[in-house]
Amino acid sequence: MNKKLSLRILINIVLVGLIVITTIQCNQPQAAKEGPYFGNGFRNGWADQNSISIWTRLTSIPDLNQSGIHFKEITRKQHNSLRKLSDKETLHASQIPEGYTLDQMDASCPGTIGEVKLIYYPADGTGKKVETEWKSVDASKNFTKQWKLTGLDPNTIYSTQIFARRDDKAGKSDTIQGVFKTAPLKTSSEPINFTVVTGHDYNRRDDEKNGHKIYDNMSKDDLDFYVHTGDIEYYDKPNPWAFTEELMRYKWDRLFALPFQRKFYANTTSYFIKDDHDVLSNDSNPGMTYGTVSFERGLEIFDEEQFPSNPNTYKTIRWGKDLQIWIVEGRRYRSKNKDPDGPEKTIWGEKQKQWLFKTIEESDATYKVIISATPILGPDRGNKNDNHANIGFQHEGDEIREFVNQFDNVFLCVGDRHWQYVSHYEDTNLWEFSCGPGSDQHAGGWSQDQLMPEHKFLRVKGGYLFGSVFQENGEPKIKFEHRDVDGNLMNVEVFPK
Repeated sequence: MNKKLSLRILINIVLVGLIVITTIQCNQPQAAKEGPYFGNGFRNGWADQNSISIWTRLTSIPDLNQSGIHFKEITRKQHNSLRKLSDKETLHASQIPEGYTLDQMDASCPGTIGEVKLIYYPADGTGKKVETEWKSVDASKNFTKQWKLTGLDPNTIYSTQIFARRDDKAGKSDTIQGVFKTAPLKTSSEPINFTVVTGHDYNRRDDEKNGHKIYDNMSKDDLDFYVHTGDIEYYDKPNPWAFTEELMRYKWDRLFALPFQRKFYANTTSYFIKDDHDVLSNDSNPGMTYGTVSFERGLEIFDEEQFPSNPNTYKTIRWGKDLQIWIVEGRRYRSKNKDPDGPEKTIWGEKQKQWLFKTIEESDATYKVIISATPILGPDRGNKNDNHANIGFQHEGDEIREFVNQFDNVFLCVGDRHWQYVSHYEDTNLWEFSCGPGSDQHAGGWSQDQLMPEHKFLRVKGGYLFGSVFQENGEPKIKFEHRDVDGNLMNVEVFPK
């Protein structure tokens, strides 16, 4: 049976299983119905042929609180003053009405203590079932738990189940199921489908009840993997402005409690890159603070608490004979934006940059795709100074562009910009695909009539980038499609070997 059809069937089985589990839970005794629950579902990260990281979180309620208290509005001027303060009580009182706690606010999904156990096995029933011991979630890390799974088989769809309980004296209180796929070996020439997205924000979702529509539509794309290039949530946007770690966690918790997100991440192999708004605030860089949180602490919250962790925050993964991807880190190793440009100023850091150059040169993949949080070609606005398309990082940008231009099979897929584009400079090998923001409400920053010579496609709307590698008449090809938020095709570029 076709592997992609098998994955679709498996997902349908999982969803039926979730309905059965929900029915069982409704008939459980009261003690079990008190939780803990998996209000944020689970997600995975950093998959390769033999390993993957799994993340989950325990919550005191099964879904986000839809009848909570609304935050107090503050003006931009008040925000600019408050962001410089370091007193948590003052910062919370500025937005949380008196007499209420953060857990009582609208769309909250509070965490809670408890234990979790993971079971995983090849979905086709040919391999052994692995069952972990019960482990407590880490209350100091927002009641989360992670597993690093190793020894996996390549090109295999795995079924997963995670169970929750209060302690060893209590019964199971919640169960979630899902699937993930490991990457195929470099000898495999099967077709590969993937998507790239950027720019999400709870307040700019386009389905108020369910979340971002692109997730429901990407679920129909028979994906092998998915990459979020950052700006997954915005700390520095209102209701609430996330001046403290508690407010930052609140914003993650409500976003990932949305039904579209929960369903998608439970069934899709994923990679997550952070960008400025996921760390602190707009154009955040070393030395900055936002309320009580430092730039360095913001990195820790993302890398070690809120998302599946990996020793390095960059990685290359071979997805068969014809595709290799590079997930690059754009925040952890960067210089300050205000530093003078020159050989020492960097976004990627010298170690990561040399690793990237070396591994690309060594790769014999037919197509090589660098996936970055921020643009490398652009064009970008003249008032920006945070990425390789800007004059502030031109020296390193030129170095990267010169390197990439040596190859006729390296493509750049980027996020950050709130519009979709394809950029290509004539008489070069440089191609860049900007996926665009996750909703139309999130689009802006460029005008539709501002078409530049390097633009092969421009659309100031939301959506996502769909990529596929496939064989046609015995020859490999790679295709990049810009889709709108409903999954409709807006533009396509195809490259033969």
